Amino acid sequence: MPLNIKSLKPYVPAKDFELSKRFYTALGFTMPDGWGGTADFSLDSNAFRLQDSYAQDWANNFVFTIGVDDVEIWYQRARDLLKSNSFPDMRVKAPEPVDDSLVLHVWDPTGVL
Repeated sequence: MPLNIKSLKPYVPAKDFELSKRFYTALGFTMPDGWGGTADFSLDSNAFRLQDSYAQDWANNFVFTIGVDDVEIWYQRARDLLKSNSFPDMRVKAPEPVDDSLVLHVWDPTGVL
């Protein structure tokens, strides 16, 4: 029998849980109810779980990647959020070519890349 995965949901740290929930919602994710100090976020069939927990060493080294069809649309969305000043500690780096694709770096208000 081949191995398969029905879902994979990384747990993402949040220094300010409420701020991070607002950030990911503003970025375009939907937030159904979470449980036990967590909040789930999804877009299409992909999801992650934000947790009301923060360890600086972990958060500073935590990265997750998202493959998208149009990096420029995401870049514009991230820049709009940055300009809104609603998320003071978020950062955005312009897309850059890496191998055969463009890579956009967005840091959430917690510092997660």
